[in-house]
Amino acid sequence: MKAFILSFVISLAFLLFSPSQVSAAVTPLSQIQSGDLVRGESFSAVYYMGKDGFRYVFPNDKTYFTWYADFSSIKWVSDLDLAKVQIGGNVTYKPGVRMVKIASDPKTYVVDADGQLRWVRSEESAIGIYGATWNTFIDDVPDAFFGNYQSGADIEQMSDFTPSTITASIRDINDDKNLKAATVLNISDNFFDNASVTIKAGTPVRWYNTGATKHTATASDLAWGTGTILPGANFARYFNDPGTYTFFCSYHPTMTATLVVE
Repeated sequence: MKAFILSFVISLAFLLFSPSQVSAAVTPLSQIQSGDLVRGESFSAVYYMGKDGFRYVFPNDKTYFTWYADFSSIKWVSDLDLAKVQIGGNVTYKPGVRMVKIASDPKTYVVDADGQLRWVRSEESAIGIYGATWNTFIDDVPDAFFGNYQSGADIEQMSDFTPSTITASIRDINDDKNLKAATVLNISDNFFDNASVTIKAGTPVRWYNTGATKHTATASDLAWGTGTILPGANFARYFNDPGTYTFFCSYHPTMTATLVVE
């Protein structure tokens, strides 16, 4: 999983343009689905609910409006329910809609799928892609958010990038980030329900504590762990590198299991 800048500052950025503070009916978390837009009761930061079960924050209004025309589809959830959903990172610009730059870098970039920034090397190419008014398509991205993007191949000529084609190919943020549904592993009070499971690299795993006492899934070499998972709670993480991962419950060390990532 990509590295994301996660900070309180990110949420504050979205508060600057605040969707309506008039409270709407609260939707139970059980009724929230992948692709929904949500916000809590106390803060107006807006999140996209990913297929992987994480919530992804819109860092500012400019990012939001590349994906949506208004706030009409946002659902309100309780602060308590919102806190149950892990943050996965920031939403990036919808590919093909706008160009971006940062104040400390003279380069202008198009935004491709999965937050790839591709430097447009000439004005001729920029005109070919976005027309004579190409410079009106440029947004400044704050340095703090620039790390949410990754470098892609440079644009050498206009045929290297067609905005309408890339925009049409990305249906939603799940598509853009290539988010995948998590593999679910339940934890009972005396054992992990799956002693051995195999997944594809780049897939998240979500542990659910279905027991009556607290548990963890902790790497045998202590390289990673879920932290304490209370009864009824869950925790997820991505596994991007192939290998065999053994883990145990730090509260009940005799509980062990193996995860194979191919």
